[in-house]
Amino acid sequence: MTVSRLKHCLDDHHVKYMTINHLAAYTAQETAESAHIHGNELAKTVMVKLDGKLAMAVLPASQKLNLNLLKLAAGASKAELAQEAEFRDKFPECELGAMPPFGNLYGMEVFVAETLTADAEIAFNSGSHTELIRMSYKDFERLVEPRIVKLSPAG
Repeated sequence: MTVSRLKHCLDDHHVKYMTINHLAAYTAQETAESAHIHGNELAKTVMVKLDGKLAMAVLPASQKLNLNLLKLAAGASKAELAQEAEFRDKFPECELGAMPPFGNLYGMEVFVAETLTADAEIAFNSGSHTELIRMSYKDFERLVEPRIVKLSPAG
């Protein structure tokens, strides 16, 4: 499971984090409910293609990704949602749809909603539909080096 790849990365960089186990959930909002976390505090990872190249868009579970805003922020001519078949093999240790927002571990660019930068902590899927990782946003930003952009009209 990616949990080990992710946790090895966090441990290697001496990052403090906590795991939150919850009942199996398959949407970001269900995950937030199951883990007793507000939808604004849970970061969801949306797989996208920018000019045909896979990337990650990370935004609060309570928000919807605006592909036009992402396209403008990325300077791309085309932005679209990636199909599961296009990224399934990129995350062999992850359950489909539970990829952590660590594109740097998979050679992908990461775009983070600017609203997430205001929070002291970030929580996200660890690679499993039953476990989250919660850590400091500053450590996340330091390790992933995401591009901070506006991803939805709400933020």
